[in-house]
Amino acid sequence: MNFIVVKNSNETRCELKKLSAVMQSLDCEQGVSKMENRPEKVFSTGAVQAAVWKNDAVKDGKKTEFRTVNLQRRYTDKTGEWKSTSTLRINDLPKAALALNKAFEYLVLKGQDSEFAEEVAV
Repeated sequence: MNFIVVKNSNETRCELKKLSAVMQSLDCEQGVSKMENRPEKVFSTGAVQAAVWKNDAVKDGKKTEFRTVNLQRRYTDKTGEWKSTSTLRINDLPKAALALNKAFEYLVLKGQDSEFAEEVAV
């Protein structure tokens, strides 16, 4: 996504409104809703997040859904802008393990993976 930076604040607002309108029209034309761009569930432990994403696919002519998990660490750069990375520091590892375990638990209890659900069921 490209942004146009303009020094005059009125021009900036105008350009951002135009960009927003263009993006909304593209979403409508492509049949994309804003909810599809959000994770189904997010598990956070400090700056580390595990996000569960719902995906649709066609397999053997049948529509099916599956879920994936994305792991990231949030941080601020030198300018104070928030960024994301998949690189973890040693202190992030226990947080990542906890977030991933919670995501796994969520998926198993939801019945996403019946093989693991049967093994975990008591």
